[in-house]
Amino acid sequence: MAKTMAKLQARAKKTSRKNAVASRVKPKVRSKQSFTVSHFRTEDFRADGLRSYAKYRDLGMSKATNGLLQAHVIRLVPPCDPAVVSKRHFHDVDVQMIYVLKGWIKSEFEGQSEVTMREGAAWLQPPRIKHTVLDYSDDCELLEIILPAEFKTVELE
Repeated sequence: MAKTMAKLQARAKKTSRKNAVASRVKPKVRSKQSFTVSHFRTEDFRADGLRSYAKYRDLGMSKATNGLLQAHVIRLVPPCDPAVVSKRHFHDVDVQMIYVLKGWIKSEFEGQSEVTMREGAAWLQPPRIKHTVLDYSDDCELLEIILPAEFKTVELE
């Protein structure tokens, strides 16, 4: 019985030390976020985004996260015109992830060769990586998630 009591006291002492350390660690300050749902509606695709050859469906995440991130579906407008789409640029972001929902897109990235991403493919573009859209299918749709919601795009040509 004495051994059991000693073990319990040792555990209690250890736990109180952990709690003391945890109480000295400052909690991470997080911006307020709200629950949001974005249901599909064709009329939500707008031609007021970054590129003239794309229509964007904002998923409402920027407002819900107070600018922490932006998420939208991009529907590329056919037919692809390389004279319009093939402009070298980069985005001044912290994170940029793209997922191909439908069709395919061919791009070239700094330090990489040409890459064709097809339905189901996902890629991460490191911050400020220089890239060029080369071609895309008539039915190409992408999901793009970017941190932060507000960022700059720099055209290099």
